[in-house]
Amino acid sequence: MFLRLNDDELAIDEVFGGFFTSECGPEVVRESVPLGFSPGLWQKLAQTGAPSMAAPETLDGGGADLSALALVVQHLGRTLAPVPLIEHAVATRLLAATNPDFEHLPALIEGTKIATLALHPDNVDQLVAAGAVADVVVSLRNETLQVHTGNAPMAAPTNMADLPVARRSLDDSTELAGGRTEFTIAVAEWQVLMAAALVGLGQGALQLGVDYVKERYQFGVLIGTFQAVQHGLANSSTGVEGADLLAKRAAWALDSGQPNGGTLASMSLLFAAESAQLAAANSLQFHGGYGFAEEYDVQLYYRRAKGWPMQHGASGTEYQRLADQLLPATTTTGGAA
Repeated sequence: MFLRLNDDELAIDEVFGGFFTSECGPEVVRESVPLGFSPGLWQKLAQTGAPSMAAPETLDGGGADLSALALVVQHLGRTLAPVPLIEHAVATRLLAATNPDFEHLPALIEGTKIATLALHPDNVDQLVAAGAVADVVVSLRNETLQVHTGNAPMAAPTNMADLPVARRSLDDSTELAGGRTEFTIAVAEWQVLMAAALVGLGQGALQLGVDYVKERYQFGVLIGTFQAVQHGLANSSTGVEGADLLAKRAAWALDSGQPNGGTLASMSLLFAAESAQLAAANSLQFHGGYGFAEEYDVQLYYRRAKGWPMQHGASGTEYQRLADQLLPATTTTGGAA
């Protein structure tokens, strides 16, 4: 694993950093509420090729790997861009790998249709990430990939993070080629990309905090000179940078087919979620009462830091699954502990 970006990755990082900075200011995020989706921004993003950049070149995709796509998603997280790039890219990659003749795949490659992945297998009625705006929903049922197509409801239940989630009935889905192995890889890819987005979110929240404490005076001095504030920001920065390294390692592991790729993907999501939430919480706290006001952007980051990872489920459940997987079972003998 090499941490230094190559020339192609540097170009991707620069291009999409500029794109999201110029095209997705806070006003775009606010205008997307409550649905959590900006059709205009999605159309612009589709023109860059981002929705299909990690699909195979043989199907007119960009042929990029997961690590390159993670660079794009990190900028999405930093600006809170209201577009379902993660879900669309993962579902499109899954369909391209298992069902290259799927009738809607050309439209997904073009970005004129949106796809998503139902993250919870064998659940025919579930709250689906990006389900409010997706035309195609890929799921797993009875060890077989399934696809549900239909008009997106374009309405989401009220939720803390203004996410375009929706309850989709998948009972009338059509069977596809592929099964649990391919689905498990796709979920791991979602975890890695969400981890990258949360790293970007943490960086954005941290920057808001740093900017604020450098201009806010209290007791006649800048609050950024207070040691407790400095320590809080430094602690947040350390966590976010660590999450960035872990997310990059997980993306590399999946790209290179490492046997621990799925484990690293899970770890990266959990640690990135913790780090982003800490960064957003500290930044909000250092804003004082203003942090809780809707007029200030930091509350947008705080709510999304909480809500984005919950689409995969409760963190405690994932921690328990990891513990069961990694820690050997022990038995107590001899007497009461």
